[in-house]
Amino acid sequence: MENLIALVNRLQRACTALGDHGEESSLPTLWDALPTIAVVGGQSSGKSSVLESIVGKDFLPRGSGIVTRRPLVLQLHRIDEGREYAEFGHLPRKRFTDFAAVRKEIADETDRETGRSKQISSVPIYLSIYSPNVVNLTLIDLPGLTKVAVEGQPDSIVQDIENMVRSYIEKPNCIILAISPANQDLATSDAIKISREVDPKGERTFGVLTKIDLMDKGTDAVDMLEGKSYKLQFPWIGVVNRSQADINKNVDMIAARRRESEYFSSTPEYRHLAHRMGSEHLGKVMSKHLESVIKSRIPGLQSLINKTIIELETELSRLGKPIATDAGGKLYMIMEICRSFDGNFKEHLDGVRPGGDKIYYVFDNQLPAALKRLQFDKQLSMDNVRKLITEADGYQPHLIAPEQGYRRLIESSIVSMKGPAEAAVDAVHAILKELIHKAISETAELKQYPSLRVEVSNAAVESLERMRDESKKGTLQLVEMECSYLTVDFFRKLPQDIEKGGNPTHSIFDRYNDSYLRRIGSNVLSYVNMVCATLRNSIPKSVVYGQVREAKRSLLDHFFADLGKKEGKQLGKLLDEDPAIMQRRLSLAKRLELYRAAQAEIDSVAWSK
Repeated sequence: MENLIALVNRLQRACTALGDHGEESSLPTLWDALPTIAVVGGQSSGKSSVLESIVGKDFLPRGSGIVTRRPLVLQLHRIDEGREYAEFGHLPRKRFTDFAAVRKEIADETDRETGRSKQISSVPIYLSIYSPNVVNLTLIDLPGLTKVAVEGQPDSIVQDIENMVRSYIEKPNCIILAISPANQDLATSDAIKISREVDPKGERTFGVLTKIDLMDKGTDAVDMLEGKSYKLQFPWIGVVNRSQADINKNVDMIAARRRESEYFSSTPEYRHLAHRMGSEHLGKVMSKHLESVIKSRIPGLQSLINKTIIELETELSRLGKPIATDAGGKLYMIMEICRSFDGNFKEHLDGVRPGGDKIYYVFDNQLPAALKRLQFDKQLSMDNVRKLITEADGYQPHLIAPEQGYRRLIESSIVSMKGPAEAAVDAVHAILKELIHKAISETAELKQYPSLRVEVSNAAVESLERMRDESKKGTLQLVEMECSYLTVDFFRKLPQDIEKGGNPTHSIFDRYNDSYLRRIGSNVLSYVNMVCATLRNSIPKSVVYGQVREAKRSLLDHFFADLGKKEGKQLGKLLDEDPAIMQRRLSLAKRLELYRAAQAEIDSVAWSK
């Protein structure tokens, strides 16, 4: 199962490369789901010495005050043979064989992030060490807890460090390695205090006692090591670090481990505990425990990863495709978006989406109601008929039939139908315009590009206006055609007094009597109603032909013609996506890549079990 730790190491490095290192993020975070071991301790608790003892190398910066100012993710890889070396996550192709250079690079990289101030940063440093003298293990070294700020640090530093440490160890997947010096009361231990707050039952806390060899004569740490002073679920482990004199003399770590082992086995108080004491034993225990925790978390990790992949794919789909870089790609992209919009618009007209039925309502209700409101019978009142008939005679009364009077009466009535005809054209135009705005709001890609959305909307509305103007001309021509040529058969079928002349027993001037005028009015009304019925059927055909059909056929033709003349830079302006959306898509795409890789790796490990 050693490959489990290596798997988590790879995933953690990938998370950090994406800027996902446990901080609050609006994006799903894999880091928080990965089991980790966080090393916690107060300043001068011997935390750095414990880590160096586990590694077997001097590699951590030393000094007074807060030396560790960024989390250090220390990944140990056991190799069978060969020279020991180290690699940093920020310098992936550079191998360090001189561990003094490793120490310097940690300090330099810390300064690069925080400046030369004594501030802290939550962005981790990744350090991988390959050695035959280590076990497979990953530890996160956190800044030492402190009680006072030193010169050059803000007063908030004490709380800032505690907040950072807490942000790591309060996560349920974090194993806490609490470092406490044996020559101090455990009740005052910074590591125990903060560990107790986040893990009150001690279920994920390992206690490590340092400086056992520095305790006052006549005292020992047996009660602490046996868990009598403070009980944890796991046995306490004691270590004896190198003294400052040993560090100054560059005493070999392997020799120091031997000396540590001899101390526990030769000291009467600790002889019965010697088999579970020392930094070498600590490393093995932590490695074994980390493997078991990772193994138990694999089903949950698989579930989280699968669920997150679906979420990321859904959001990426909602955000749309990234912008092409070349002019041809941009033109193609714009055309595809426009076709998508055009398809949505046609679906409204064809009934796939709602709204097209409003056009039928215009033809079936609004137009007939408008024609009905014309009230031709009032227009053909006795007084109006008499007036137009007599005016049409001029200075000489008509001898046979008042044809000019008939024509004037008919024309004046039919002309009034232009109003409803124009109203039908305008009503359908308004509906088509509304459907354009609906189709634009329903085209997800247009939400990405505000400038393109405005241009497409303007172009579509301009097309509709041209179509409305042409449709209005054609529709009004239908009315004018009815005025310009009357249906002769209608009048031939009307009953006559006698052929051509009427009734000779009546004086010509008797033809102006009320009965005669009423018959003229009745004939004209019948004819006008016939024309009205014809126009009621032909106006919708004209409107559909000139507006609806044309909108479906060529709504964006002018826009496409103009697009072909634009250069890459002009096309780019149309695809002016919000930079925040571009950044969001990039982050999501990288994160999706991480999760897919994690899915493949975890699945392979799960199958290998």
